Amino acid sequence: MSSDCSTENTTREIASFEDAAKFHGHVCPGLTIGYIAAKAGIEKLETERDIDEELVTIVENDACGVDAVQVLTGCTIGKGNLIYKDHSKQVFTLICRDSKKAVRVALKASFNIDNIDPKVSELRPKVMSGSATEKEVKEFRERMDGISVTMRNTPVDEMFEVKLVDAEIPSKARIFNSLQCAKCGEMMAESRARVQNGEYICIPCYEEYNRGW
Repeated sequence: MSSDCSTENTTREIASFEDAAKFHGHVCPGLTIGYIAAKAGIEKLETERDIDEELVTIVENDACGVDAVQVLTGCTIGKGNLIYKDHSKQVFTLICRDSKKAVRVALKASFNIDNIDPKVSELRPKVMSGSATEKEVKEFRERMDGISVTMRNTPVDEMFEVKLVDAEIPSKARIFNSLQCAKCGEMMAESRARVQNGEYICIPCYEEYNRGW
């Protein structure tokens, strides 16, 4: 059942950071960015967690923060109301279908986690390359946790630009007929089928032809 995503005059329940961390698997600044952004967007729209596609979220990155966005907003790939745009930007847009209100939450260029704890920038290359000692790895994780705590205690407007915007509301997810791939025999949605030698072919089996253009 669909419902109006406006919850004016009601108490909004927002998932905790611990819920997001449990879903993601660990605490990190990236997850924290997504958590703060999603919380700010929900509060600006005066809405709550999605039930049935009345809320849409557009994310412009595929980083850790998207996991927090899913937990807080309830928007998912499976429901078709989590839309990914490969812009590699820490920007999140939340849209309410019923009220037609949209809010864009963008991380400010002035924000840098290394400014919170400069030691992290020294430890990160070692940890990422696998050359760090156990002590250094432990210190790195502890410092990352500390950065997350600091971020969650920082006023939202110091980290993000949060503003209402005009946004085109994406259509709801559609269910398409299924076709069988003539090569591998597996089923696929007809909307994603390719035609090759007069037969329907799935994307992995399709042999793209081009002349380098």
